[in-house]
Amino acid sequence: MSGKLPDAVQRKAPFLQTLRAVAWSFFGIRKGSEYRKDVSQLNPVHVVLAGVAAAAVFVVVLVVLVNWVIASGVAA
Repeated sequence: MSGKLPDAVQRKAPFLQTLRAVAWSFFGIRKGSEYRKDVSQLNPVHVVLAGVAAAAVFVVVLVVLVNWVIASGVAA
């Protein structure tokens, strides 16, 4: 290992920047230059945590939405 991962974990980009990058990645629209900027600045641990949290929120929202539609009788 060339020491790249320990260096990456020490990055101090704001967590809000990480959340923004994860949100854009969920939509699948990201400029190449912004992607390269994120790769050089974001802490990979924060990216993984934000991604897992965003996926969990997405699943919960979908479950609540489906339950609401079923309970309202719209799906009948």
